[in-house]
Amino acid sequence: MGGWGSGAWQSGKSTTSAYRVLDVRRLARDGLLVPGKWFGWNWSREGETIASIQIRVGEDRVTLNYRARNHGEDWQQFDYPVYLDWTGCRLGGRRAWFRCPARGCGRRAAVLYGGAIFACRHCHRLAYDSQRERRDDRLTRRADRIRQRLGWEPGILNGDGGKPKGMHWRTFERLQDKHDAYVQASLAGMMMRFGIAAREFGIG
Repeated sequence: MGGWGSGAWQSGKSTTSAYRVLDVRRLARDGLLVPGKWFGWNWSREGETIASIQIRVGEDRVTLNYRARNHGEDWQQFDYPVYLDWTGCRLGGRRAWFRCPARGCGRRAAVLYGGAIFACRHCHRLAYDSQRERRDDRLTRRADRIRQRLGWEPGILNGDGGKPKGMHWRTFERLQDKHDAYVQASLAGMMMRFGIAAREFGIG
């Protein structure tokens, strides 16, 4: 495990959803970025708290205090500052940002991801879940979004439904054409991935 601030610690998980998230926008929206304020922040799964930290707010930083361990090693106590940056908004007011605390980084980030340390996505070398999607998975997801809009049963193998009440026929036909194109391409991709000839299923 890399030392604190090295930016090299990883848990072996490669996407953002595998990490605890600390979002400065949420802290600002909840009115917590007030100098002198001290509060706890929890993460839960199925209603059970799985992790927590204490946060102290200063004039130009928040200080994170928590315990963590890596793969069954001894617990370590962490207490370090994460500096804040503020930028103006077009319609007035200010927007808060974290400055990534990993050594040599300092990137402006709205979200920090907590392994043993909280750092930006780049320092943890994380990808968004969508970046790990196969093309056919992405096309399936797009088709399902159209099905949801049309009020059809989720799942591209469940068959088509009818036109929603109040929707113009031109809109319905355009969405149906897009849906069918996504489904055809998705099924062809899955069949190619699993070594199934598309012509056996009348595709392509």
